[in-house]
This record gives sequence, C-alpha cells and structure tokens, in this order.
Amino acid sequence: MDCIEITKELIKIDSSNLEGANDAVNFCNNILSSSGLKTEIIENDGFKILICTIGNGHKRIILNGHLDVVLGKNKQFMPYIEDGRLYGRGSADMKSGAAAMLSTILKLKNKSLTCQVQLQLVTDEETGGFNCSKYLADNGFVGDFVICGEPTQLGIGIQAKGILQIYLEFIGKSAHGSRPWQGDNAIVKAYEAYKTITSLPFTKEKSEFYSCPSVNLSKIEGGDVYNKVPDYCKMYLDIRFLPEQDPKEIIRQIKESAGVEVNVHSRGDAVKTKIDDMNVKKLKKSISRITNGKSEIFGQHGSADTRFYSKYNVPSVEFGPIGKNWHGDDEFVIIDSVYLYEQILMDFIKNNQ
Repeated sequence: MDCIEITKELIKIDSSNLEGANDAVNFCNNILSSSGLKTEIIENDGFKILICTIGNGHKRIILNGHLDVVLGKNKQFMPYIEDGRLYGRGSADMKSGAAAMLSTILKLKNKSLTCQVQLQLVTDEETGGFNCSKYLADNGFVGDFVICGEPTQLGIGIQAKGILQIYLEFIGKSAHGSRPWQGDNAIVKAYEAYKTITSLPFTKEKSEFYSCPSVNLSKIEGGDVYNKVPDYCKMYLDIRFLPEQDPKEIIRQIKESAGVEVNVHSRGDAVKTKIDDMNVKKLKKSISRITNGKSEIFGQHGSADTRFYSKYNVPSVEFGPIGKNWHGDDEFVIIDSVYLYEQILMDFIKNNQ
C-alpha cells in the first residue's frame, strides 16, 4: 500500500475513542513489522504508542503523528475520493500525515542513513497529548528535530502560543432584584474585571509571528434567580500567550488588576523554534526543491504535541499536507499534496545527515 491507501484504511478505523486509536496503532505496527522493521509498542495508562527507528548516527529526526481523531459521523469513516481530494474523518488531521511518515520509513529502511529517523505514532493528541507525546518527551524520546505532521498546507508552523487557562472568583452582596443598589453584583464585578484584563500591558505585546496574545472569556457561573442580586461569580479565561511571554507575569498583572486570586486550571508551554534554526532552513530547501515554490513560515495560534518537545529545547515544527475542514463535516486532504509531503520528508532526511 502507498501512503494514500494506508490513509484510506486508517480512516476506516474509528479512532475517536481509545479502543479505536489503539487499533490504528496495531494496524500500522502490522505494516511495519511485516516489512521486517523492528517496532516497539509502549502502553501508558491504556494508550498505545508505536516507536520505529531506522538509520544510524548521533543525530535523530523525529516524525511524530497522531492517529486519534475527534468524533465523527458514521459516514465520515467511509473514505471516498472526489476531484483529487480524499474525504473522511482524519484525512487531514492527521492520518494522511501519519501515513506519509510511515511510508517514508518503509521507503528509507534499506537506505544507508547516517542519522536516525524515529517514527512516533501516538493516540491522544486530540485530548491533550499527556499520555503519549508528553510521556515520550518526559522519558527521553527526544532528538535534534521534531516534525509533527499536522495539516499546515505544506507550510512550516515553527512556533505556537502557550496556553494559560484560569478562573477567578468574585464575591458580592445579595439584595432584592428590585433594589440592586442595595447589593453588590458579583457578575458585574467579574465582567468589569474582564474588560480591565483585556487592556493590561501583556495584551498589547506582539512578536515576530503574532500581533497579540488572545484572551477568551469562555464561561461565567453566577446568579440563582431573576429577582436577586448575585453575590458570587466564577469567571473562566482561556489565554493564549506569546512564546516570549512569561505566564507568571501575566498572572501577576491579572491578580493585581482584578484584586482576587488567580486559579490556574491548566498551563501549556509555548513552542519557541527559531526561524534561523538549521533544520528549519533545511526543511525549507526540501520544500522548495520538491514543489518548486517557497514555503510559508508562520506561528500557530493553537497548540499541538510540538510543545512537549519544545519544553526540552528541542526544535519542533508542525508540517503537513494540504487539507481543509478538519474537525468539520467535509474534512478532506489534497491527494497530490500527500505524495509531495512524502517526497519532502524523504528529501529532508537524505539531505540532513
């Protein structure tokens, strides 16, 4: 099977749940092992991870792909091709990228490589990546450069914003709804604090790839009935901060302006790969050689498993085929771009020894 045939078979596996994602790992493992390659399956908290390494040398390039997908309708697990596009859940995000990585390993397995190439296929990126890629990075499965095969339209996502999810609690004073001046409305206090937060110094900062961080008021909890001034409100914020920003300083500014404690729900590291990184330059050249065009370099607003490697100062990028509507009803990948993607990976590896 070539990379498109592998993608089609992977789409048929509903990997929106743990059992299905593990089945996808087993499917890929069978392809690799039947081709004579040595593989390793690691299981962490029930999540399977497939590792396969080829080549020799001190330098290691990691190809990281996730086989899990978000929920989809039954028909989305029945792949079909139309107008040069392969449709189906995970076609773009990111079973085509993972399939091309696997196919790259198969095509290079008998080549004389003076660097190591390690394929990592994981099963929980869509739910945070904590059981797979984070586990790998924390346990030394790192290298000199990491490519996560997210759909990037054959561009290179070299950075990603960090994640800071927090909640703040506001205490007011209850009163009858007909006499709001006798109370202290906690919901109003929360909203006024939110407006102040969106004007704090950290929100005005920018960097090479970003015009500003983002602050999303994602949830409000407060109030009981129409005719009562609410005396409690809980406000949730999802902040995506710039790679150069310190989340501790962001928390300090918010606490000082809001006058309440800042409770951290979760925090994710930013990806800080530099545009002048040697491997980024080599990847750009490979893209140019294969596509006869220039590659776009950009920063991602969301996050992927790259952040777990970047935490250990391993240059990491998102780089994948051309697709659209991932997480949507009509998700597809451009078939020709998957073949190009595979060629680019092979060229990059062959010229990076």
